[in-house]
Amino acid sequence: MIRLLEIEFQKIWKNRASRVLTIAYFVILSFIALIASIKFKIGNFELQIADQGIFNFPYIWHFNTYIAALLKFFLAIVIVSMMANEYSYGTLKQNLIDGLSKREFIQSKFLTVLAFALGSTLFVFVMSLLLGFSFSSYTEIGIVFSDLEYLLAYFLKLTAFFSFCLFLGILVKRSAFALGFLFVWNIIEGIGIGVLKFKIFKGSDDYQYITQFFPLESMSNLIREPFSRLSVIKSIEETIGGEAIARDYGVGIVPLLIVGAWIVIFMLMSYKILQKRDL
Repeated sequence: MIRLLEIEFQKIWKNRASRVLTIAYFVILSFIALIASIKFKIGNFELQIADQGIFNFPYIWHFNTYIAALLKFFLAIVIVSMMANEYSYGTLKQNLIDGLSKREFIQSKFLTVLAFALGSTLFVFVMSLLLGFSFSSYTEIGIVFSDLEYLLAYFLKLTAFFSFCLFLGILVKRSAFALGFLFVWNIIEGIGIGVLKFKIFKGSDDYQYITQFFPLESMSNLIREPFSRLSVIKSIEETIGGEAIARDYGVGIVPLLIVGAWIVIFMLMSYKILQKRDL
């Protein structure tokens, strides 16, 4: 296992674009801390983001994992390029000639996906602890380490998304086309959700029983938007509508299972394609 990871990280580190994107990803992740310094001033009214409790425990786990997940496209490019370069530079064929089996090859790629997802999760965990202890009004241990299921959801979300990118890289062979396919698939899902919501179920929430199984939508369902949990947003909703809208922000077992199933499907399909393809 360690040998396979060493092989993959050597390939990534020796590729300048992948190296730069990986470093840039973690640097940009750390910029979440800059949100604390953002201020809005409208006339005599001044609002500082950090004062709204976004870095309070345990809310910070929800907020930071949601924001960090938006940046996953940086590593998605690395994952897709990692696979595309295997075909472009002929390293896939060379690895197989050197004795690496196709199963071990897929395992090495999946281990890399897990390593990126785990590394990002640990980074967000440490950063959230630092920000939380710096700005949170609540630092009791029981509060600090509650709601950690958002980190699990974040890890699974990245693993599933990167597995999808790996599958596209194997399927299409070219990084630009694979990323384009990812963009097109996102549009297809959006159109499908719109048709189900407004044409078939006509505004009813029953459409979600179907859309929860869409790959990208299932990943999105793992971590719901956190902004409407803020007191300032609830106050605005109560001012406009008379009462705040009830929402479920928790990490559900069903979304976790669905995303876990997609990870297995993506990896199995990747292996099957590689098995049947003439390299």
